[in-house]
Amino acid sequence: MNTVLKNLTVIPMTEEKKIFRSDILIEDGIIRKIAPGLHGDIEKDCSSLTAIPGLINAHTHLSMTYMRNYKDTCSNLQEWLSQIFPIEDRMDDEDIYYGSLLGLCELIRSGCTAFADMYFHQWMTARACKEAGVRGFLSLTLFGDEDETRRRLSNIRLDSEIDENLLRRDVAVHAIYTCSAGTYRYAAAWAKEHNAVVNTHLSETRKEMEDCLNDNECLPAFYLDRLGFFDVPCYVAHGVWLQDEEVKLLAGKDVSIVHNPSSNCKLASGIAPVSHFRSLGANVALGTDGASSNNNLSMIKEMRLAAMISTASTLDVAALPPYEVLKMATVNSAKALKADKYIGTLEEGKKADITLVNVQSCNMCPVNDIFSALVFSLDSANIDSVYVNGKCLLENGKLTTLDEEYIISQVYRRWEKLRKE
Repeated sequence: MNTVLKNLTVIPMTEEKKIFRSDILIEDGIIRKIAPGLHGDIEKDCSSLTAIPGLINAHTHLSMTYMRNYKDTCSNLQEWLSQIFPIEDRMDDEDIYYGSLLGLCELIRSGCTAFADMYFHQWMTARACKEAGVRGFLSLTLFGDEDETRRRLSNIRLDSEIDENLLRRDVAVHAIYTCSAGTYRYAAAWAKEHNAVVNTHLSETRKEMEDCLNDNECLPAFYLDRLGFFDVPCYVAHGVWLQDEEVKLLAGKDVSIVHNPSSNCKLASGIAPVSHFRSLGANVALGTDGASSNNNLSMIKEMRLAAMISTASTLDVAALPPYEVLKMATVNSAKALKADKYIGTLEEGKKADITLVNVQSCNMCPVNDIFSALVFSLDSANIDSVYVNGKCLLENGKLTTLDEEYIISQVYRRWEKLRKE
């Protein structure tokens, strides 16, 4: 059975000026045809709606929803992590499962169809993704030395939960200040053997950069390159304190940088000069980081802040135009995750990951420039429908795969237990 979304305004994100009215035929989870006058088994009139590629959150920690609005007065990343790590150590499978479901509700409602997750008990996040229908790039997070890394990777139960049409298994090394050189080497070797993608936090704070210089006599990106970490498919999160020579190294190695503006502002890490990174040839994607350091998972809000702080920090309104911001959240994020062959744009033959936006509302009217409207004016209330693999996860603003009220009640119950412990 196929579905036709009729009379849409289509923004395929293949080029800036390409915007047109059309229908979209979805069959077997794939965009089979984009053309006017199509017919199908199920037809939905979308005359008032605009279709964009589903937003892609290229870096988050989904189950950190429990710690939303928690310990907000910590003065920096290191102090904040000292409060968060003990809670994470107590989280069990069920905690991860319900925390993931809550995060997925928020992702869907904000037009997000795919996300890259760096966390623990990823088999439970995979189970939640299958129930919700959201595309996940799931990385088990490594900490410590090689012995701890071997233990974590031997204990992974993710393979049994992987649905290759929806999920991918990757590996993440937390950071150079929590992991040994051996762990980075081991992760790269494991990724090569298992055809996986690696990722890590990199140069998030000035302290991280300075400590690396003192301990290893080189900048963080050069340290990881020396360990062979960039010899396998890789992307890095944050990059606030990357120096020009590091950015050029990453660009040459096809390693993307995932910008997380809300987290960087909230934790006083700084502002990544992403327009400058782009001028040096780097692919810059967009992510929310975790809900405890943001404090939300909305790519809509992340796009707006990315644009705002770019203008404020460069004093140049053209440094990061709205089209480029939306591209960061779609095309560039897909490229960062090494998934641009099948998601990130609306094209025939790609996965039917589609977000339908209602721009006929007071907060967006009149739409003088559609990209400006999507970056600066868009709100979750404007997200009408969300499709992943052609399956409708949100229809007319209502979740179709998840019981949001029940999930919220379970998260409250489990958080009370975690907090008391």
